[in-house]
Amino acid sequence: MFNKLEDVLMPIADKLGKNKILVAIRDGFLISMPLIIVGSLFLLIANFPIPGWSEFWARFFGEGWESYLSTVSRATFNIISLLTVIGIGYSYAREIEADRIQGSIVAIVSFIILMPTDIAYEGVEGPATLSAISFSFTGTNGIFLAMVVGLLSVQIFHWVYKKGWTIKMPEGVPPAVTDSFAALIPSGIVMLLFFLVRIGFGLTPYESAHNFIYTVLQAPLMGVGNSLGAQIVYVVSSSIFWFFGINGPAVTNSVFSPIFRTLSIENLAAFEAGLPLPHIYTGQFVDLFQTFGGGGSTLSLVILMVAVGKSQRIKKLGKLSIVPGIFGINEPIIFGLPIVLNPVMIIPFIGVPLMNTILSAIAFETGFLPYTNGVALPWTTPLGFSGYLSTGSLRAAIFQVILVILGCVVYYPFIKVLDKNYLKDEQAKPSEDELEDISFDDLSMEDL
Repeated sequence: MFNKLEDVLMPIADKLGKNKILVAIRDGFLISMPLIIVGSLFLLIANFPIPGWSEFWARFFGEGWESYLSTVSRATFNIISLLTVIGIGYSYAREIEADRIQGSIVAIVSFIILMPTDIAYEGVEGPATLSAISFSFTGTNGIFLAMVVGLLSVQIFHWVYKKGWTIKMPEGVPPAVTDSFAALIPSGIVMLLFFLVRIGFGLTPYESAHNFIYTVLQAPLMGVGNSLGAQIVYVVSSSIFWFFGINGPAVTNSVFSPIFRTLSIENLAAFEAGLPLPHIYTGQFVDLFQTFGGGGSTLSLVILMVAVGKSQRIKKLGKLSIVPGIFGINEPIIFGLPIVLNPVMIIPFIGVPLMNTILSAIAFETGFLPYTNGVALPWTTPLGFSGYLSTGSLRAAIFQVILVILGCVVYYPFIKVLDKNYLKDEQAKPSEDELEDISFDDLSMEDL
């Protein structure tokens, strides 16, 4: 059965892992990740979930001190679409071996060409328009259009460039000048095409590409992704890929990451504005309440290995893996226990994250836990701290600990079976000391 599953999954993982579009989307989001984390930390400091926090610091910095910190978070969250189109444009240009800098520049210019620049407002003398760009087009509402534009603009740019429709400069001209003129015609064609697209959408009821993509593509996809069913598909498929030695999240995030990222940032924007948080199944739900200690939620397994393991292999590996496991690193367990292609461990390895997902969904759906605030904590944030900081509730931190204990209960019979087998193997092999004690003096004629 395992061989048949491996035959099916390996080609899928290989195609997803090598797909240039999916790789560009995944890596493009990662480019903006450091900025999002730093912005989130500023927002967390401004809204730290301790009663009296704001009043305490107001004695030193004055009323409204939080607004200074919020300028940093707004500088990242309100332009997330711009960061996305630059990151994906750069990454896709790298994947198809085009000019990376020119690719990212063409992508963002194309994105702004499609953007409405006349903002209606009610002036003193009546309705008027302002020539400006609204944050509503550069924030999460434009993130899917940013993905489409980042890919299409770079693809067209590269296609024109490969056709040789470029201005060639004579030898001796500095490379920077040569590259600039070589990009002139491809960039001009891309900008002209997106200008025509803008005009075309202006003639439709949607009025702009932003409204069209958000209505037709982004909103429905987020509706599907913001569900327990999507979470189950995500966590089960990630665990199965890990079981076959493939980094599961690296594959599945290519598809799910844009949805989770958008939902997280919408929660973050609501948190910053003091509004009710709209979504349960955010990126923080995935990172902080589905798995603990890495894929398969193996922190429970490592704790058991240290606590109840009797074989030297289990015991020593558990001690070596407990500290990395606390910070979400479990490669020593995946490949050292091993988890990969180990039929004894497949049931808890898939079952524990699935159990965590369902129990967490119930806890959030029933209001037992407050929704995650969207703050992008580093994925290495330890258990307990991550639950508290992401929700502002001690109950969430305790809930995480309970999930790890339940994971221990599920893993227990399976690790005992494995431990028993390893112990038999160790007892069957003569120790080095025994080998050293063998001597010809121990032999006698009676033994022959």
